[in-house]
Amino acid sequence: MIYVGGLIFGLGLAVSGMAKPEIVLDFLQFEDFGLLFVMGGAAVVSGVAFAVATRYLDRAPLTAREYARRVKEFDRNVVLGGAVFGVGWGLSGICPGAAYASFGVGNYPILWAIAGMFLGAYAQGYVRPTSTDDTTTADATTR
Repeated sequence: MIYVGGLIFGLGLAVSGMAKPEIVLDFLQFEDFGLLFVMGGAAVVSGVAFAVATRYLDRAPLTAREYARRVKEFDRNVVLGGAVFGVGWGLSGICPGAAYASFGVGNYPILWAIAGMFLGAYAQGYVRPTSTDDTTTADATTR
């Protein structure tokens, strides 16, 4: 199921042209708003699918867990993470999902960006245990 979901996601990014960093960079420079329509359309379809799934299924198909709200508090980690993500997005023209789809359409230099994403995530995982805001995040995810 996870594989099929990823396959559909990557296919959608490739078909829409959003796997090309130059298109994403055009969006970030306010020259092409196609990405906005792709994200908006995907959010609507995803919202409808989630509403239907939660109505007719008692458990999530991938995890077999009951559907439950997971509230993420708005704290400094959200702001800091968003800023760091934005800088990386602006410099590279890719976001994580589009990076894999970009590799699939033959953009092999994207592997440098994917390696950078893994290193960044690893660095965050290494630093985070020493952060003082972890108790806030842990409390928010257990509600």
